[in-house]
Amino acid sequence: MFSFKRRIGNKAEALALDHLKQQGLSLIEQNYLTKLGEIDIIMLDKITDTLVFVEVRYRKNTSHGTSIETVTHSKQQKLIRAAQQYLQKHPTYQHFLCRFDVVGVESDLKYPTITWIQSAFER
Repeated sequence: MFSFKRRIGNKAEALALDHLKQQGLSLIEQNYLTKLGEIDIIMLDKITDTLVFVEVRYRKNTSHGTSIETVTHSKQQKLIRAAQQYLQKHPTYQHFLCRFDVVGVESDLKYPTITWIQSAFER
């Protein structure tokens, strides 16, 4: 059985995924898990032939900072290492440009505020 926190995370990821699909990105994989870390969503931006590694963050309350602000340098490094491993295991995508986006989901999940930052950080 999923924990309450995991169910909330899944809902936030589903909202982020829907938002990104509406922006024209195509889903490649979700919850890519490695020993180095997890990538929430991997998508393809067909317009720019860019492989997009997406970190989704949720905050119900922003009194201690926004969801976007929770993506620390340490978290960025884990995502970069996981993305490098993904590219090694999936040579089909090695020729694509890559970017790291962050999607912040805030407030009540019924009426969320969604913030999408493209190229939020670089490797």
